[in-house]
Amino acid sequence: LMNRLLQEHAKWWNQNRLDAADNLGLTPFEVTVLASIVQAETAMLDEAPMVAGLYLNRLNRGMALQADPTLIYALGDPSIRRVLNIHKEVDSPYNTYLHVGLPPGPIRIVDPRYIESVLYPSEHNALYMCAEPGGTGRHRFASSYREHVNNANAYQAWLNKQGVYK
Repeated sequence: LMNRLLQEHAKWWNQNRLDAADNLGLTPFEVTVLASIVQAETAMLDEAPMVAGLYLNRLNRGMALQADPTLIYALGDPSIRRVLNIHKEVDSPYNTYLHVGLPPGPIRIVDPRYIESVLYPSEHNALYMCAEPGGTGRHRFASSYREHVNNANAYQAWLNKQGVYK
């Protein structure tokens, strides 16, 4: 079984994918870690390259990823629907609010389509994202913190109307 898994891994990580990872300055393992975060962030596959591009923008600038899914993983509570400031204090290498860079490993098993979204991300200037109000599963992206705060305020107001406080 282990030999078969290694063969499939080597087959999937062909030279084109290895080159794409290298062009991003990432190893295949790091691509997989980031893809696990992207997949946990959005179920909308068409949005995944945008999310991947945003996280790559943050990594390239030395910014913390500040990815809610990694924080939820660190807390071990997938029922969390609203990340609070108290959650951001958890002492874990998976807390991407406290630690710059990628966490030490994937936070879920990754669909290969999300790995592709990291290998071939959207190019843009967005550094921030916030869930879109209305429960659409989509995000609003912003290149400025001011724009992000406006998006976050709109989403938080929607959560309040829904009675979601944690």
